[in-house]
Amino acid sequence: MPISQSDLKSKGSKTERYLLIAGILFIAFNLRSALASVGPLISHIRSSTGLPNSMLGLLTTLPLIAFAVVSSFTSLFTRRFGIGGTLLGALFLLAVGIAIRSLNGIVTLYLGTLLLGIAIAFGNVLLPSLVKWKFSSRSGFITSLYVSVMGIGASIASGISIPLVDRLHWGWRGSLAIWSISALLAFFIWLPQLNRLKNTEPNHSYRKAMKALGKSPVAWKIALFMGLQSLTGYVILAWLPAILQSRGYNDEFSGWMLSLAQVAGMAGSLVIPLWAGKKTNQRSIVAFLAVVETVGILGLLFPHAGLVGVWVFLIGFVTGGTFGLALLFIVLRSKDAQATTELSGMAQSIGYLIAATGPIIFGSLFDITGNWNDSLILLLLVAFLKLYTGLGAAKNRGL
Repeated sequence: MPISQSDLKSKGSKTERYLLIAGILFIAFNLRSALASVGPLISHIRSSTGLPNSMLGLLTTLPLIAFAVVSSFTSLFTRRFGIGGTLLGALFLLAVGIAIRSLNGIVTLYLGTLLLGIAIAFGNVLLPSLVKWKFSSRSGFITSLYVSVMGIGASIASGISIPLVDRLHWGWRGSLAIWSISALLAFFIWLPQLNRLKNTEPNHSYRKAMKALGKSPVAWKIALFMGLQSLTGYVILAWLPAILQSRGYNDEFSGWMLSLAQVAGMAGSLVIPLWAGKKTNQRSIVAFLAVVETVGILGLLFPHAGLVGVWVFLIGFVTGGTFGLALLFIVLRSKDAQATTELSGMAQSIGYLIAATGPIIFGSLFDITGNWNDSLILLLLVAFLKLYTGLGAAKNRGL
């Protein structure tokens, strides 16, 4: 879908617009690659460091905590440095954090993980703001594009982590360090945008704005929808292979099913925001995704039904689609870029706090009951809660 001529004339030359899109996509590529590269290397990290599983789990939860804490304060940085400057600093911090994580030592492993989590939090919040500011008439298309690129980055990172260790003999630290180069590349590609993205946003009171958001039912429904969809996504990422293995499938098949879920998620993140961006009211899309997710979860709940690949694909499609839809809600329901930053910060702060509890609760239910059925029923409950919050967020009304 081409960028509209009205946007091009009012907001910069055609070349500048496409350079901005390229910069956004390079940032998006780096927002998940540094995280997705860790999972396949856990066994290597464990054998090298001797860390217990509880401490290794922090390599996943620390970034989520950073997302939750930093997201709500991002607007303070954009008021001082602008969106362009804040993103540039975040890319530099991301490169530094990845590099520190790859150094020898346990302290550097966790310090670097925390720093890169902080950096990614800025990108998570500010890309919707950029879409609102520069591509408001094509928000669905640009959102679907950059969310899909985030998925591509995650898939490539998880796919090449082990080959870098086993075939190129870089070791797990070298396998993690390569993503610092990718972040630096994005830094230099983004550098020209520093002068182009002048901070022309309204400078209203941050405290008043956040207080107003706290009183907005729409803002809360967007935040809860963001959190519930993230919870499902991280549960599937953490536990899908274990669920399938408990049903008698081997490790290789279970791993491929997780890959299938990621591919389906990329399809969902590409299709759903593009579809939703063409509609003024997205309630029918929310209902459609709820039905599809319910069918997928029920398929896993009754293993004798077979067709595991179908159920996994449906769930993966919904997790990708709802993620893109949550980001699009932030763009569509806010009046300007500054409001988008504030709403994005609130939604992602609350959302990632909710998401961080998902894998823990899901796994704890299995420890208590000894089977995955109760845990899958919990996902059904989450799907119904998403339907309720999503229908509220999908109404064509502002904050």
